[in-house]
Amino acid sequence: MLGRVFKAYDVRGTYPDLLTDTMAFQIGAGAARYLLQDAAEAGETTPMMQNLVVGRDMRKSSPKLSAELIKGIRAGGASVIDVGLVDTSFVYFAINHLDCAGGVMVTASHNPPQYNGFKTSKRKAKPVGEHTGLADVRKYAAMSDTNKPPQDGTFVDKRDLWDAYTDHVRSFLDMRGRKLKVVVDASNGMAGTMVPRIFGEKGAAIDGLEIVEMNFDNTKGEFVHEPNPLVAANVADLCKAVVAEEADLGVCFDGDADRCVVVDEKGQIVGCDALTALLAQFFLAKEPGGSVVYDLRSTKAVAEEVEKAGGTPIRSRVGHVFMKQVMSDEGCVFGGELSGHFYFRDNFNADSGAIAMATVLSLLAEKKRKLSNMIKPISRYKQSGEINFENEEKDEALDLIREEYLDRGDIDDLDGVTVDCFEDEGWWCNIRKSNTEPLLRLNAEAKDQATLNKILQEIAPKLGTRVDH
Repeated sequence: MLGRVFKAYDVRGTYPDLLTDTMAFQIGAGAARYLLQDAAEAGETTPMMQNLVVGRDMRKSSPKLSAELIKGIRAGGASVIDVGLVDTSFVYFAINHLDCAGGVMVTASHNPPQYNGFKTSKRKAKPVGEHTGLADVRKYAAMSDTNKPPQDGTFVDKRDLWDAYTDHVRSFLDMRGRKLKVVVDASNGMAGTMVPRIFGEKGAAIDGLEIVEMNFDNTKGEFVHEPNPLVAANVADLCKAVVAEEADLGVCFDGDADRCVVVDEKGQIVGCDALTALLAQFFLAKEPGGSVVYDLRSTKAVAEEVEKAGGTPIRSRVGHVFMKQVMSDEGCVFGGELSGHFYFRDNFNADSGAIAMATVLSLLAEKKRKLSNMIKPISRYKQSGEINFENEEKDEALDLIREEYLDRGDIDDLDGVTVDCFEDEGWWCNIRKSNTEPLLRLNAEAKDQATLNKILQEIAPKLGTRVDH
C-alpha cells in the first residue's frame, strides 16, 4: 500500500482511499528514523537536531494527517516543532532558523482538494527525493510498528515563527519609495495566509504597496480554480483583473505557495524561464560574476542573458532535488525552473514563492520600467510549451531520436535527450520521460515560428500519440 503514494520527490495520493491516517503515522516514524540517522552520520548532535519541523496546508484532511504524522515522528524517536498552518517555504526557513534535523510539510501542492501528501526535507532544508533518502523513508515506514507509543523524552512544541519568517522574506524587499499595485491570486491556498502576514492585508503593512486580493479565503479547503498557476486557464481571471485594476503586475500562487507565476501590466503571462533571466540580471548586477542555475527546458535566452550580465549559466536536470544540489555545489546566487520554483542562495538555496514575489517587486521599484518592456527582449524565441505524448516504449523512442539526430546537432543525456541544432538549423528540443505515466514530454524552441512548426511536424510522429492536457 505504501508504495502507491511514494513518488519521485514526495508522498502524494487521494485521501482517505490511497493515503490513510495509518500511513501518516508510518511515514512520520520512517521520516524520524531516517532524518535522525542522517543528522547523526553528519556529526550533528546538538539538542535541536533531535527535532523535526512539521507544517501543514489548508486542506480538510491536513489537520488529521498532521496529527498522525506527529504521533509517528515521536514514536520514531524525534520531537516535533509544530509551526501550524504555513506555506511550504516556511518549513524550509524553520528548519534552518531552528537548526533542526529536518521537517515535513503536509500538502498536496497544486493537486485537487481530495489529494494530500508529505514533502520531506533533511538538515538545512535539503530535499529528500527517491535517490536522496525517500526510498529509506519508505523502507523504514513499512517496518514501523503502528501501535508504538511516543518514545520517552519526545515532545511537541507549537511555535509561532511568523515574525522571524516575515523579517527574512522582507529582507529581499526594497520598495525604494515607489508605489506599486499588485493583484495576487492566492488560489484559495496558503498564499491566502502568507501574503497578508508578510506583505500586509491589502498592502497595509508596507508603504507604497497596494495589494488587490483574489481567492484569499482558504478556510474551506476548496478551490475556485485548480491551484496550479502553470495552466493558463487558472490564471485567466488574474490576467483580466490586472488590466481592469490598472495594476503593475499580477502574481498567482499554487496551493502551498512555494511556486508562483507572474502576469505583466498588460495581462500577459510571463514565462517562468523569461522571469528567471530577468531576475538573474537583477542578482548579477549586485554580485558580478556570480552563477545562475536554470532547468534545461528553459529558453536559450536564459544562458545568453546570464552571460551578457557577466555571470555563469549552469544547466540542471528538472526538479528541486537537482536544482538545490547545483545551487549548493556551485554556490549559485539564484536559480529558476519552468515550473515556477525560484531558488535563492540567501534563502538556504531553497525555493520560495514569497521571496520571488518580493524580488519582482524590488526589481520593478528599482528599474522604474514596465514589466512587459523588460520581458519583451528576453522573449525573443518561439517556444512550443510542454507537449505530452503517450508512448509505452519510451526508451525505444528516445534511442531513435538519438540515432536520427546524431549527425545534425549536439546531443546530451543530462535529463532525457536534448538535441541542439540551434547554431546551424535554428532550433533545439528536450524530450523527457514522465516519472509516473507512460508519457514523453517535449519542449522545443526555434529562432522563428516557421522553423518551430517544421521541427514539431518532424519530431512529433516519432514520439507517440499527442495528449492535450
